[in-house]
Amino acid sequence: MKKDRSALSKIWEFLCLFHHGTFVDKRMAVVRKEAYDINDNLMMLLFGDFLGIPNPISYYMLELLPYMAEDLVPWQRRMQNRKFIIAEKAAQYDFD
Repeated sequence: MKKDRSALSKIWEFLCLFHHGTFVDKRMAVVRKEAYDINDNLMMLLFGDFLGIPNPISYYMLELLPYMAEDLVPWQRRMQNRKFIIAEKAAQYDFD
């Protein structure tokens, strides 16, 4: 009897891990990528002045800088690690 419970618990654990790996992780990766894309767009708006992009609402963007300052270093590191940023953004909007 105890052996059956052990086998059933192993099968149940396998099924739970299989479900999590098959469905949940893939959905979370999509949500995480979308969140990163939205964050990238916000950071590009905030720091567009540094890139030479004219921004008509730069005064209001400067008010947001203290709140976004601690996110700047991880964002910059993530941007440096990406190889083809423009290609990724173009693929996001179905440009070929």
